Amino acid sequence: MIAALTTLLTCQLAGEVLVRALHLPVPGPVLGMVLLFAALVLRGREAPAALGATADALLGNLGLLFVPAGVGVVLYLPLLARDWAPISLAVLAGTLLAIAATGRLAQALLRRLG
Repeated sequence: MIAALTTLLTCQLAGEVLVRALHLPVPGPVLGMVLLFAALVLRGREAPAALGATADALLGNLGLLFVPAGVGVVLYLPLLARDWAPISLAVLAGTLLAIAATGRLAQALLRRLG
């Protein structure tokens, strides 16, 4: 489990370093996840069982990671109350764009497979 956790954290660190060095508009952990995916694809075999078990353990405790976000919302309630309209518009537009992009990607992948 320690080796798998080290692998996950190393990929996250590599993503953070690349994002900061190249000034990319992507969060470091997202780029780290892409790096991990690329490494697993290049490996060509099934992912190690320890990596899957460690990821499952982290996902099992994912709810704890929402505590800081909840505290942030409560901390910034006056700001959210003041700027609710543009924030709501941004969340709505972002959600609709994400749904549309996911649908287009799914269509493209299904066309490619079929």
